[in-house]
Amino acid sequence: MSATPVNTANLLTISRIALIPPLVAMIIASGDDLIWPALALYIFMALTDWLDGYLARHMNQKSEFGRFLDPIADKILVMALFMALIANGTLNGWWLALPIIILTREFLISGLREFLGPRNVTVHVTKLAKWKTTVQMIALGFLIPAKLYIDAAICGNLLLLLATVLTVITGWQYIRAAMPHLKG
Repeated sequence: MSATPVNTANLLTISRIALIPPLVAMIIASGDDLIWPALALYIFMALTDWLDGYLARHMNQKSEFGRFLDPIADKILVMALFMALIANGTLNGWWLALPIIILTREFLISGLREFLGPRNVTVHVTKLAKWKTTVQMIALGFLIPAKLYIDAAICGNLLLLLATVLTVITGWQYIRAAMPHLKG
């Protein structure tokens, strides 16, 4: 594990966080001329999420700082996008339940990790949780242009529903794995 938090992988993570406000501003503005730049920026940000992980694993750029910051950057991005998509009317009605379920799980699992950390218990990310994140990111990519294209809205909403199901399943898996450590 690298001793320094300053490396390319971590700089990509930091840049992803820094790009969230302009992305949200473009989505909330809801102008048709901003949808495609917003989607392009989002795709770039999603690719940096993949690339920072790749660099950390394959270029010996793992760090405690990166392990801490990367999931936080993902959660901030997802939460900010949900808020922007609600603000511009893309997510409404009963579809609002999905982001609430997803964000509730994220807060619960983050709190669980925080609680277990001082007890030297690590709750590792599962492959299914990685798939959940992937489906969620793809769903958000479809939802960005959903106000312009009904097909994008349908795909985005159905993928968000699938991501929510995976969110509930993986949340339960984490809680079940942590249960022995929660007693007493």
